[in-house]
Amino acid sequence: MSLPSHRSPDGSWICQKESLTRQYKFIRRIIKLKFDQMDFQFALWQMFFLLTAPSRVYKNSLYRKHTKDTWARDDPAFLVLLALFLGLSSVLFAVVLKLSVGGFFKLLLWVVFIDCIGVGLVIGGGCCFLANRYLRTNTDHTVEFGYAFDVHCNAFFPLLVVLHVLQPLCWHVFIDGESRGAALLGNALWLIAIAAYLYVTFLGYAALPFLKGTERFLYLILLLTLTYFISVGVNANWGKRFINFYRYRIGE
Repeated sequence: MSLPSHRSPDGSWICQKESLTRQYKFIRRIIKLKFDQMDFQFALWQMFFLLTAPSRVYKNSLYRKHTKDTWARDDPAFLVLLALFLGLSSVLFAVVLKLSVGGFFKLLLWVVFIDCIGVGLVIGGGCCFLANRYLRTNTDHTVEFGYAFDVHCNAFFPLLVVLHVLQPLCWHVFIDGESRGAALLGNALWLIAIAAYLYVTFLGYAALPFLKGTERFLYLILLLTLTYFISVGVNANWGKRFINFYRYRIGE
């Protein structure tokens, strides 16, 4: 199947219109909950490789571009499973922090609609704008917002596993303390989680052949590492502040 070149004067507008149409169909499939049309097995396969070999996930994006002329997912199964994992991890948080039933549901709403979707819309929109404005080598193609949001969701999953699963499991044993060792171990989890987010984000944009300079995403890991050592030096425990912030915003 040949790919359209979009070289007409209004080609960019046509691309945007087609992208909006695909996103509308994507959202409609989520709202109508047509689970029989979602490939959950493939979504689980992607989640597994996001933790073990994330570059393999983006090879599928290239295949999807050649077969369906879109970089973004057309199947919401991954997003549905991500929301499910957020729900399960919120149960773990509620148990560890001894939250009330009301506190649990407040936490769940925050992590799904603010931490995952809200932050994803902001970061995805920002990355989409910056990539199209500064990283493109071919103006015939653009980064779709749907793909940018996909990249965020991919990068969010390893972060979710570290901060919403490993962190609460280690909370009482390693992190909940005032010692420098607690800051060392607790902040290490944040370093790993955010570095994984940045690395998977880098892979997502590096997979697009019409972008250059995507290694700039990796420069942020150097800044993050420097911040980690400074935070440990001043005994600033990110994990404790994160938990205290969660308690504050759910009112417990």
